[in-house]
Amino acid sequence: MAVLTGAGISAESGIPTFRGAGGLWKEHKPEELATAEAFARDPRLVWEWYNWRREAIAKAAPNAGHRALVQLEIRKPRFTLITQNVDGLHDLAGNGKILKLHGDIWRMRCTSCGANWPNRRVPLPKIPPHCACGGLARPGVVWFGEPLPDGMMKEAEHAAGAAQVFLVVGTSAVVYPAASLIPYARHAGAKVVEINTEPTAVSATVDCALQGPAGELLPKLL
Repeated sequence: MAVLTGAGISAESGIPTFRGAGGLWKEHKPEELATAEAFARDPRLVWEWYNWRREAIAKAAPNAGHRALVQLEIRKPRFTLITQNVDGLHDLAGNGKILKLHGDIWRMRCTSCGANWPNRRVPLPKIPPHCACGGLARPGVVWFGEPLPDGMMKEAEHAAGAAQVFLVVGTSAVVYPAASLIPYARHAGAKVVEINTEPTAVSATVDCALQGPAGELLPKLL
């Protein structure tokens, strides 16, 4: 079994999503801030936004949907959780086998020496943060226009292709290459089950589309 999760499952924990009415931050669209170009232009502004996001995430806790996925991992010996989320709520809930397609907001990467380290300080004591080498640190996430971490998509495709059931939870199914895993799993023979609060671009193509919150529907699937 494999599961793909998106922002919808985190929204049920109170974390604002990129898209929708709550997506703006100080008049800025996330798409204008989550790029290497924006960081090169104004690293302080980008880090102020990420500091705000980290503070919002730190107040959130895993919900019943997250906890149900932990139970699925316990019950299914061959289980992979593929997430587009960077908030770390799956880790907090207790999932172990997680492929983080878009990175982790609780990690930092040095733009000079390439060091990569965890940092959960909220709020950040200094903006922008720096590495021990003195280099400027950036969030350990994948920005728009950047490739996914080395080998990550191959692992995700392997998990999707080997799964008998592929659960798609709380994702708009419009962000690629993550969205390509849905037809990939289907063509490989998986039964694809979607859980979302509203219809998406793939709802008409999956084997089963369940409409409602993940926190209500995932525990029922158990």
